[in-house]
This record gives sequence, structure tokens and C-alpha cells, in this order.
Amino acid sequence: MAVKVEKHTVAQLVECPIEVVEYQRYTCRCECCGNLQTASCPQDIIPGQDLGTSLQAFLGWANNYAHMPYEKQQEMLWELGQIEIGLGTLVSTNERIQKAIEPSIIELSNWVKQTQPNIHVDETPWSVKGTKEWLWVVANSEFCLFTAADTRSRSELETILGTEYAGVLSSDDFSVYNGYQALAQQKCLAHLRPHFKKLIQLPGLHNQAIGEVFVDLIDQAFRGYAQWFETLDCLSYNDWVNQFKSKLHSSLNQWIDKAGATAGHLLRSLRDKASQWWYFLDNPEIPPDNNQSERESFGHASRTLRLAVTKRKVSGGSRSMDRFKHTAHLLTVVQTCRRQGRSVIDFFAQALLANSDNYLSRPSLLPKY
Repeated sequence: MAVKVEKHTVAQLVECPIEVVEYQRYTCRCECCGNLQTASCPQDIIPGQDLGTSLQAFLGWANNYAHMPYEKQQEMLWELGQIEIGLGTLVSTNERIQKAIEPSIIELSNWVKQTQPNIHVDETPWSVKGTKEWLWVVANSEFCLFTAADTRSRSELETILGTEYAGVLSSDDFSVYNGYQALAQQKCLAHLRPHFKKLIQLPGLHNQAIGEVFVDLIDQAFRGYAQWFETLDCLSYNDWVNQFKSKLHSSLNQWIDKAGATAGHLLRSLRDKASQWWYFLDNPEIPPDNNQSERESFGHASRTLRLAVTKRKVSGGSRSMDRFKHTAHLLTVVQTCRRQGRSVIDFFAQALLANSDNYLSRPSLLPKY
């Protein structure tokens, strides 16, 4: 008679995670009409391809999120299933996935232009055969769209978003964004803070005092926003905003006429573009930084770029503009699925199946509003 039962759940790697399966399709002749009939393939394989869709999708994840080189993918396949796969097959698999997801990328790109949600935008250089190109990212908490481009110019921004934008655009203070026709803009205070931090160490009249005052004001801004984000107490937040605006206005008036060239440039930017640096004060649903484009957490633009930057460092860039565009598409799927809490591997597998069968619906990256 059992006196006590102890349960212990353990995750194990099974002996052969990858198995090789032979499928046999019979062709038979109908005894009534004489027609030949061939059995259908199982849904998770594509005729003529040696790797099942789930394994292809897993390799797509390993390549574009885990940044695993093809040689290590070969070793992994041998360790997990004792199967030998040529480099050409791995390259073709990645290209096949890219082709399968392309309609979903086009759909998302068109949706961004048409719906125009609040977004964070950033860009980072990318080497293509030794030439500097640019990878742009447009993101919010529910999607992430990477675009391969030749330049960092206004024309590229307008190609991605259109000549006008009806949403709020969060960015750094790069000149391309200045004057762009958006509903509103929020400049990134996290990018501004280091400039005032450097000012503290810069020789010159009042530089240290000005730097210390405005670093403190920026830190207060982040603390005030973080408090609102945690509590959503609008009454307390509005009281804080009124006090903060008074401090900000007073500090600008105190120092702007006493500042040297470098400090004066920063202070005039805060004054002349006040509606862009401090938009979040009256609209706290918009954060005061542009980290949505960067961060790996499901928040801002500049940290979303970290996955791309890691990919660039591992791969050394791209060998052609086409491959650069393919990388941008694959990164779009990876980051968008992660933000939406979806499986990247499942998305790749569904796209592969839909690409081989016109009767299957393609997976979509559009946020579910």
C-alpha cells in the first residue's frame, strides 16, 4: 500500500529528436472507370524536398534568430539525428523560407502605410560587399518591420511610411525626421542625455552647471513617466507634469543666454522643438524614448535593432542587396512573432506549406486590433 507519492517532472532531450521517415504513395487504377489515382502527401511535407516543413522552419529560426552559421547547423543536425545535409541544401532552405514569407511582409508594409499607428523609427548601417547600406526599422509593441535601403535619407523614410503620417512618430534627433509631416513627434530623451553628460566634462563657461541641471531634469522626466506607467494614476501624474514644466521653463530661461556654443545648441533645440522633446508630458501613452526600435523587450525601436546588429556582426553583412533585403524580411518575421507571442517556427512552417499549396491560407503578421 502506497503511503506517499512523489512527482518529479523533468524535461529530457529524447534519443533521436530528428527522425528520417520514408513515405510511400500508392497509385492505383479504379476498377470501375479505369482512371489512375495517386495518394496525397502528408500535409507537413512538400513533394521533392528532403526536409520536412517543421525541420526547415527550425533551421530558419536557428539561422535568423540564433545566428547559427551553416557549418554549425550541419553539426547540430548530425548530433540530433545523425543526418548529413550539404551547405547548398541549408542555403536553399533559407531562401525558400524567405520566398514563402514575402507576401506576409508586403501585407505588413502596406498595412503600416494605410493604418499609420504610433511607431518608433530608427536605422543602422549594414555592409553589402563592403558598401555601407542602411537597415531601417519601424516598430511598436505589436509589430516590427525591417527595410533594407541604400541611404539614410528622407526619401527612404517616405518610401517606408509615405510623404505624410497620421500617427505619432518616435525617433532620435537625426535631421531626416525634422520637418517630416507626422501627426506629432516624440524625440528620444535617452539619446539626448549623453550630450548633456558630455557637457559636464567639457571646458567652458557654465558647461558643468548646465549639464548637471539638464541631466537631472531628464532623469526626473524618466522617473515621472515610469511612475505613471506603473500606477496609471493620471491625477498624480498631471500634478507632477505641471511642476516639471515649471522647472524646465525656469531652467531654460536661466541658462539659454549664458550658454556657450555647444550648450546653446542643445538648449535652443529643447526650446524650439519643445513639442517634440516633451510631447509625452501631455500624452503619456507615448514613451519619452525611442527604445522600441532598439530593445529586445517588447517596447521601443532602437533596441529592436539589437537583433539585427548581432546578425550583422556574426555574418559580416550581406553579399548582395537582394540577400540584404531577404535578411530584413526574415528579421521582420522573427521580431514581429516574438512581440505577438507567436512561434517563429510555426509561422515559417505555415508559410512554407501555403507557398506550396494555393488552397492553404498564408499566415499574417498584422496585429490583431
